[in-house]
Amino acid sequence: MADEQGRKHVSLVGEGKPEAPEVPPVVPRRRRGIYLLPNLFTTAALFFGFFAIVSALNGRFTTAAIAVLVAAIMDGLDGRVARLTNTQSEFGAEYDSLSDMVSFGVAPAIIVYVWALDDLASLGWKSANLAWVAAFLYAACAGLRLARFNTQLGTADKRFFQGLASPAAAGVMVCLVWLGHDLGYRGQEWAVLTLFVTVVTGLLMVSKFAYYSFKDIGTRSRVPFLALLAPVLLLVLISIDPPTVLFALAALYALSGPALSLFRWVRKRLRGDGGPAAAR
Repeated sequence: MADEQGRKHVSLVGEGKPEAPEVPPVVPRRRRGIYLLPNLFTTAALFFGFFAIVSALNGRFTTAAIAVLVAAIMDGLDGRVARLTNTQSEFGAEYDSLSDMVSFGVAPAIIVYVWALDDLASLGWKSANLAWVAAFLYAACAGLRLARFNTQLGTADKRFFQGLASPAAAGVMVCLVWLGHDLGYRGQEWAVLTLFVTVVTGLLMVSKFAYYSFKDIGTRSRVPFLALLAPVLLLVLISIDPPTVLFALAALYALSGPALSLFRWVRKRLRGDGGPAAAR
């Protein structure tokens, strides 16, 4: 009997003790770093953009134009490589935007300014400030276009861009310089045309026109055999006269946005006018 009472007393004392707090599991600390492969392409785009600026300041305008076009190719590859290798990151997105601002915003503005816009004063313009204002307008529109694109990453339709993409706008600018330089014209002779193209291209970047993004090309598992001939024919066409063909392609793409919006507006008006008539 005494042993049983002693055991009960010990058990009651043990039950009265507070339980030890649970220790949370140790979560291994995540290593910080960046993905190398896609950011190498972004760095290459930034390099060619900076190289284009240096080339333009040294009077090598053809080299500057080609460098911007190579930067556009690198910019297109970094996103595709990141998606294919599943290495997208916030760092990569921000780094890509900064690279685009240099390669497709600042570099084209400086190239056209050095080649043609700086000569506006010699044509009898009342103020030479119009030249750098136009160049700055283009660069500012490129920055605004990139900022708007970053805010619409998760909501916008990936098949279309809102406003002319900055690489395409840069293509219009530098291909114009390449074409004029290849034809033997001085920038002074194309100063007014370059001013017009600079302002219009900058405004198209911040417009609400829809531009086809070509991002859904190649996403299907199978394509017709004749589709393989399209890039081959395009390369052959470009090789015949690179500056002329590239400027024509860039200009047509820049005009496709307003043309598509006009087509949609006309079709909507025709449907709206035809509806009541059909009802009567």
